Amino acid sequence: ILTDYGVKSDSTIVQTESIQAVIDKAAGNGGGVVIIPKGVFLSGSLFFRPKTHLYLEEGATLKGSDDISDFKVITTRIEGQSLKYFAALVNADGLDGFTISGRGIINGNGLRYWKAFWLRRQWNPKCTNMDEQRPRLLFVSNSKNVQISGVQLLNSPFWSSHYYKCENLKIIGVRILAGTNNGSEVRAPSSDGIDLDVCENVLIKNCYISVNDDGVCLKGGKGPTADKDPSNGANRNIIVEDNTFVNCPSLTLGSESVFTYNVIMRRCTVNNTSHVLLLKMRPDTPQNHQYVLVEDIKGTARSFFSIGPWMQFFDLKGQPEPQSSASHITVRNSKVKCNDFLHISSSKQYALSDFVLENLDITVPGEPHIELDFIKNLQLKNITVNNKKL
Repeated sequence: ILTDYGVKSDSTIVQTESIQAVIDKAAGNGGGVVIIPKGVFLSGSLFFRPKTHLYLEEGATLKGSDDISDFKVITTRIEGQSLKYFAALVNADGLDGFTISGRGIINGNGLRYWKAFWLRRQWNPKCTNMDEQRPRLLFVSNSKNVQISGVQLLNSPFWSSHYYKCENLKIIGVRILAGTNNGSEVRAPSSDGIDLDVCENVLIKNCYISVNDDGVCLKGGKGPTADKDPSNGANRNIIVEDNTFVNCPSLTLGSESVFTYNVIMRRCTVNNTSHVLLLKMRPDTPQNHQYVLVEDIKGTARSFFSIGPWMQFFDLKGQPEPQSSASHITVRNSKVKCNDFLHISSSKQYALSDFVLENLDITVPGEPHIELDFIKNLQLKNITVNNKKL
């Protein structure tokens, strides 16, 4: 327990070194659970060691400092690249069996970072997400047998949780909230709920995600030679089930994505999500998405299923434009009220094939205009729009 080792419950004192000392002591004793008791504990970047775990009691808050100088600059992974950037509030690298659990809160304290970002964007509309210095809330990398359960991830300055090269990962019963979706008057830019970056065998279950960017996003690298870089790779065998998404895209493939294989999203509730399924196809990155199943979705969305070129920070780096594809995508057994049913664009940069849209009950304003003859082997079965069979 932190308070047994001189760490004070005080939201005004940054206690990074004292908290890190407790983690290191647990590791030195062969491992153990670092317990954050009821109260507020303010910190910069923390690094968990082999056989250490984090438990937050109900009423406990681990709160990030809103001074970026409290976060170390390290070699890390961000936006599909490996480079020097700020560590997250909670970091775990190269671990086997790492867990975060309990009913407490990890609060990113993001308001000052968000305000600074929007001010910078006003001054320089071309500034990138990384130009404004801000940490992520949780970053787990090069790890296996990881479980994050029960906790609340709140108001991250940047991505809420990022998993890079993780295998056998479970994220269960986690609430992720940020920005205007958590009552703030300021939007939380790029506050993605869960970013999976070169991960395999992942279960995301019984989570509630309401952020100001992608809910669950599959990443893996970007750039015209991204598929040849060993630091990049595929996301494989991903299950996203029994979750609720509010005011954010539910499942996004891209924009920093190379290869996706075997992804299932099922039994999820959407509440005014911007997209149920969104494929961001970067013209400067070779992408190949295969075997994606979305089923048993209910609720409301602005767009149901969207695919199109994604041009943000486009850079071919003098290379020829790569070719991309998406195939064996199935969307079925869903009832959704939305503004836009299918917003799927054709492009010479990618090929779409073997799509199945089946048993869909869709409500939209007006009459839908559906032209999908550019999708090879498209099957439309039992689709009802505004109580009329297509």
